[in-house]
Amino acid sequence: MQSSGLQSPVDTNHIRLMQKQPETYCDTLLGFTLPGRDVRGRLVRLDGVVNDVLRTHNYPAPITHLLSEALVLCSLMGGLLKGEGAQMTMQAQTKAGVVRLLVCDFRGGAMRGYADFDREALAGLGANPSLSALFGEGYLAITFETDTGLGVIERYQGIVPLEGDTLAEACEQYFKQSEQVPTLLRVASKSGQDGRVAAGMLVQHLADGEEGRERLHVRMEHPDWEHVEALSSTISHEELLDPDLSMEALVWRLFHEEDEIRIQVGEDLARGCRCSAAHYEAIIARFPKEEQDAMRNEAGVIEVDCAFCSRKYELNA
Repeated sequence: MQSSGLQSPVDTNHIRLMQKQPETYCDTLLGFTLPGRDVRGRLVRLDGVVNDVLRTHNYPAPITHLLSEALVLCSLMGGLLKGEGAQMTMQAQTKAGVVRLLVCDFRGGAMRGYADFDREALAGLGANPSLSALFGEGYLAITFETDTGLGVIERYQGIVPLEGDTLAEACEQYFKQSEQVPTLLRVASKSGQDGRVAAGMLVQHLADGEEGRERLHVRMEHPDWEHVEALSSTISHEELLDPDLSMEALVWRLFHEEDEIRIQVGEDLARGCRCSAAHYEAIIARFPKEEQDAMRNEAGVIEVDCAFCSRKYELNA
């Protein structure tokens, strides 16, 4: 990942971003840090990614909006990970709600997402149902997986009640309760002529350092964080979604009074489902032979549907 100051004479990160069509959304993560405030952040705008995920299913408008928000949050949080093979998964689930399951994951810039819900019950909620109306008393699980480099995958999962008016607010509660990291999240999305566009920003305060996943000397109230949080809270949905306002310009607009702003261009993002016949064959091979036989249809074939991308596989083995 490259890093440079926002006002450096030759900014290769800026050149890379400007190579994309100015009238389109980037589908690229932009990281930034405010060294003087011990703050890090991520910005993202999604165009192709969100539409590639959504078009695999005929989702009604409330689910389209919900899944768009989830994909933005997944990219922002997944973009915090470092290391090859690192993965972040966000899952919202309930047994009694209209939306039974919402899941997204992020791995090296590849993203996918899926929602399972009761269409008939959803139709009775109106055009703009609240998060509580969609999920009832659900929970939010966020899982980070990182490769230690020694062939060992470290896995950390936090589970919190699905509370708040939006998924973004629920994720803020996750960072507060499970990670003890002061975090602000803002997400916006809308329908356009060519489909859905969505954008978001994550800002975090890491005042006293980290040791692995252990936070040291956590302070949820800190003058530097209160200052940055106040500035970050002024961002509007229109600014997040404005294709004529670059993400770098947005960072500068918010924090131009800071002594130093560092910009890091992150991964290019794309829909990436990891399903394949070989993948499902490996999973089915773990089951006892009698259970495998019970999965077969009259033709002796095991049929598998990928919920993420709607592909169907017929496995003979």
